[in-house]
Amino acid sequence: MSKPFPTDDPFLRGYYAPLHMECDAPNLPVSGELPKELNGWLYRNGPNPQFAPRGPHHWFAGDGMLHAFHVDNGRVSYRNRWVRTPKWQLEHDEGEGLSGAFGNPRFSDPRIVQLGSTVANTNVVWHGGRLLALEEAHAPFEVDPVTLAPKGYHDFGGKLVGPMTAHPKLDATNGEMVFFGYAAKGRFTPDLSLHLVDRDGVLKRSQWFQAPYPSMVHDFVVTRDWVILPIFPLTGSMDRAMKGLPPYAWEPDKGTHVALVPRNGSVDQVRWFSADPCYVFHPMNAFDTPDGKVVCDMMKYPVAPLFPAPDGRPASSTPPEATLVRWTFDPQGNTDSFSEQALDDHPAEFPRLDERFTGQPYRHGYFQAGAVTDASHGREARNGLAHIDHHLNAVSVWRPGVADYCGEPVFVPRSAIAEEGEGFLLSVVFRGETQCSDLAVFDARNVADGPLALVHLSHRVPAGFHGNWRNA
Repeated sequence: MSKPFPTDDPFLRGYYAPLHMECDAPNLPVSGELPKELNGWLYRNGPNPQFAPRGPHHWFAGDGMLHAFHVDNGRVSYRNRWVRTPKWQLEHDEGEGLSGAFGNPRFSDPRIVQLGSTVANTNVVWHGGRLLALEEAHAPFEVDPVTLAPKGYHDFGGKLVGPMTAHPKLDATNGEMVFFGYAAKGRFTPDLSLHLVDRDGVLKRSQWFQAPYPSMVHDFVVTRDWVILPIFPLTGSMDRAMKGLPPYAWEPDKGTHVALVPRNGSVDQVRWFSADPCYVFHPMNAFDTPDGKVVCDMMKYPVAPLFPAPDGRPASSTPPEATLVRWTFDPQGNTDSFSEQALDDHPAEFPRLDERFTGQPYRHGYFQAGAVTDASHGREARNGLAHIDHHLNAVSVWRPGVADYCGEPVFVPRSAIAEEGEGFLLSVVFRGETQCSDLAVFDARNVADGPLALVHLSHRVPAGFHGNWRNA
């Protein structure tokens, strides 16, 4: 029998609470005017537990649910489906939750442990003619791009060994996809893998090397010449997990370490840099400078949010907030340190850009202006959207109503040949007053002016993580 969800966890209430239904809405009402150039699909992914978890809950551990908005000449349809992973299917058949957070064997049914299933709850990416639902501990899980029906694990024709990050980087200049995996040779191992896939979805190259310690490595950046992999002191430990202590925990004494690997070279040529402890879930972008330096724009936390110290106590006295900073590395220099410059002071998350400029010098960036990792404020908080113009060093912000929350912004160019930043910004906005959500469409160069159009749902889209646009 399905058990009730805990009521004392802020990540199971309000905006963060799971949705217990799947539905299709073929003709959604629209306020304002949708741009005529906007035709395609917005896919969005996030954790949406099917059943109450066993043991302590973690926001990151819920079953993946995909939300798809199809825009076609001013008409918008919507569909949502759980990603029917092996874990989801077993629990669905049993009618109850069988898993602890992150598959913790101390709380999980042995059948769940044996499955070793993905939850596919973090991102959704279109590449090589496939729609892939991603999380960072397993191979990607393919779904049908229209029906969202499951197609099963995708291992690139048997070539992928180990996990794939939820944040692959797509190079618009040549169609390549670069990705990595952490714990690449088993749970909580320090091994990292690095992979290159061509525009047709064929895995061409794989390499392995080791980090200084086992770490949760959520995201990375690439440039034309480099792959930059940051290792932060959010450490993983099977020994802790089996003792009932946190599997992932904040150990600042281990410091921050950043690997620079030549993009067209070997991991044997890795160059390591070090810094004080910090954490980054999501970078905005990175690029090479004419004098050979590497610039990385990162959404930096002083302490990793949502995870405790090794003994289970809070890692900080208040929920930490991220702000946008710029790191500059000199791969030809004789030091293992790098410089940091503050770019903005808004609490923020989910940075994005015009992805045609991934790995290149760029001007326009976008982010969610709010502390999305802090669920404790409930209806007192609100999270908006921001646009940063790096050339003008200017940030403009749009704020929705109190208790409204903007999801991750996704940029869509007006056309394939449009200038950088000329296009639209899409975000799913939760409305606290109605407990429903809207798809909001902004002019990407004038975000502070508010939405050009709103597409209205009659239900709530829960707090999620990442999504992407696929042109019709």
